[in-house]
Amino acid sequence: MNPESDFIKTIFGLKLKQQRQRKNWSLQDLASKTGLSKSYLNEIENGKKYPKHDKIIQLSDALKCTFDDLVSTKLDKSMAPFNEILQSDFFKEIPLELFGINKSNLISIISDAPKKVTAFINALIEISKNYNLGKERFYFAVLRSFQELYDNYFPEIEEKVISFAHENSLKLKKNLKTEALESILTEKFHYTIQSEDFEKYGALGELRSLFIPEKLLLLMNNKLEKDQKTFILAKEIGFNVLELKNRPHTYSWLDFGSFEEILNNFYASYFAGALLITKGQITENISEFFLHNKWEPEKFANLINSFTHSPETFYYRLTNILSSELGIKDVFYLCLVKKKNSDKIQILKELHLNHQQAPHANAMNEHYCRRWIAVKNLHHLKENETLTDAQISHYKDQGISYLVISTSQRNPFSDGSNRSYCLGVLLNSQTIKKINFIKSPTLRTINVGVTCESCSIAECEVRQAPPSRLEKEQFNLNMKNGIEKIRKENL
Repeated sequence: MNPESDFIKTIFGLKLKQQRQRKNWSLQDLASKTGLSKSYLNEIENGKKYPKHDKIIQLSDALKCTFDDLVSTKLDKSMAPFNEILQSDFFKEIPLELFGINKSNLISIISDAPKKVTAFINALIEISKNYNLGKERFYFAVLRSFQELYDNYFPEIEEKVISFAHENSLKLKKNLKTEALESILTEKFHYTIQSEDFEKYGALGELRSLFIPEKLLLLMNNKLEKDQKTFILAKEIGFNVLELKNRPHTYSWLDFGSFEEILNNFYASYFAGALLITKGQITENISEFFLHNKWEPEKFANLINSFTHSPETFYYRLTNILSSELGIKDVFYLCLVKKKNSDKIQILKELHLNHQQAPHANAMNEHYCRRWIAVKNLHHLKENETLTDAQISHYKDQGISYLVISTSQRNPFSDGSNRSYCLGVLLNSQTIKKINFIKSPTLRTINVGVTCESCSIAECEVRQAPPSRLEKEQFNLNMKNGIEKIRKENL
């Protein structure tokens, strides 16, 4: 549908409903006065249809307003902010049906209480400005919410992978060869694949790949490790098999044109992960690992290496199957990065299944807890080393505990940044029964916080900042208690 036409129909519907409600008429009342059917009027108000010239005259005569009052795209003061919102990238690009939201219902909410909804939206805008929530961060937050809504498991893509493998005689239980994926791209999808020295282009030194659609040319950084190259090839196959036309052309992200690009990039990445690490095999192996009575980091590292040399791919693939196949629903995944010559830790990627878990990204530049196993690994990581370990992280302030397994490795490029990938499983009666090594003596329980600024752990040996946010909350609580005491003394 033409976005401009869609906008005009939406505005007309809003104005018609507003005029009708000013007279306290029901849809049936308007139908009776115009001779138009109630269902037809309902479709107009919901932005699905735009009436012809003669019908607009019938409506304006019945409502005692001018023709221009209805057809003008200018909204009155109470609804003026929606002019910008309805034309914004969000309303045009975010596929609300992903979240089960019917656009007509959204329009109805807007028109029923325009002043209240306007105030709410203005509050969101103010919050986004204060916390520097740009378009990119907002769209990725929408994508995460979509993934979490479906437990990050998409059976239709899993089925596409199986069908594709069958059609191309690929044995998914064996490690796929890079050469096999290259052959599929070149022979079936007519790609040309070339190795490229991106460093000679200056800032592109860390770019992993560039796709030039006009020539079906895939340029790949000559510094890529084998597993990285294999993942990119599998992802390119995903774009083609899933018929995803609107897509980014670089890996890693440099820019994006729409939310659809972000969503399609996720779908292709999911396809790649499912192709390289099969659901059946990883489910069987992780189930067997959970039966061990002792936590042994070497065995978990070997488990990762039996599938891939990319811990990121392995950890993320676990988020697809733990809930759907093992019934472990309260899971979080984090990717943390520590740049060269800096002590600052950043959360690059995060995912929370079932509900917002205790460890999460913080946009206020606060200091993440140095007691997290993923952070400790980053600080202890030596050159060319990969570290895998686990702990039970107990969040004292929330009264909850997680089994957290983490692997840290050096960044494959030359900037000196290192990354930590971690998977957290909320410990409850169900997960404790499913993971035997929870009581292993080699698994330490550590009191942790989220950020230093909000942590109540006294005399923490690795604290990076005072608990300023917590102190402010305590100050406010003391003030409230003092006021209550005065009230009791004077009543």
